[in-house]
Amino acid sequence: MLWFRGLLFTIVMYGAALVLSATVLILFWAPHSWRWAVAVAWARVCLWAGRVICGLDVSTEGAGNIPDEPCVFLIKHTTALETYWQIAALPASAWVLKKELLYLPVFGWALGLVMKSIAIDRRSGGSAVKQVIEQGKERLASGMSVCIFPEGTRMPPGETRRYGVSGAALAAETGCKIVPVAHNAGDHWPKRGMAKTPGKIRFCIGPPIAPGDRKPKETNLIAQEWVENKMHEISSLYKEKAREE
Repeated sequence: MLWFRGLLFTIVMYGAALVLSATVLILFWAPHSWRWAVAVAWARVCLWAGRVICGLDVSTEGAGNIPDEPCVFLIKHTTALETYWQIAALPASAWVLKKELLYLPVFGWALGLVMKSIAIDRRSGGSAVKQVIEQGKERLASGMSVCIFPEGTRMPPGETRRYGVSGAALAAETGCKIVPVAHNAGDHWPKRGMAKTPGKIRFCIGPPIAPGDRKPKETNLIAQEWVENKMHEISSLYKEKAREE
């Protein structure tokens, strides 16, 4: 039954994505706020479908930590859930993502229009960081925040890797704040398979981190420490992994 519910949810999620992506493309001429509203509608449909079909009860904690001015969000990445949660819960933001996603028919084209994405080649190292800084400055100046999955890929619950430095480097260049985000979605949404386990999913938005005079690597470590400590607090799979070690 969990597998069937997961399949039904996937059909709804991608079906809604196709319809709303087509709508965004039709609205290519419209103000960005219109296209963003369409994306928010899709994200809310996904949250609703996840709750009704799969029993995924998503809550957001720490919304008061979001600065009034544009910032850089560093978000733990374990599932697809956080990709649409951030559209519904955070201010209008530009995504840093791998450029291949923009080549996807309809959905990828809409992704570029709505998210004003900073599309990078993850294998290019330093040039990718420069690209995030240059284009990130433009997005921040326009009033958009920037969202980054600093580990670069989905991580199994209980695991992490060195955070990419681009977000902290952008903050150092602009003086904007970094806001870390942790969540336990991976406890209920496995990386493989359709089945999703019903339960409470907590998205925790951490206190803003001002870059100050620190080097980006130092700021990165502060953000990563907050995220990983919070993950150990809220994620049952993190706790299980720690016991095994």
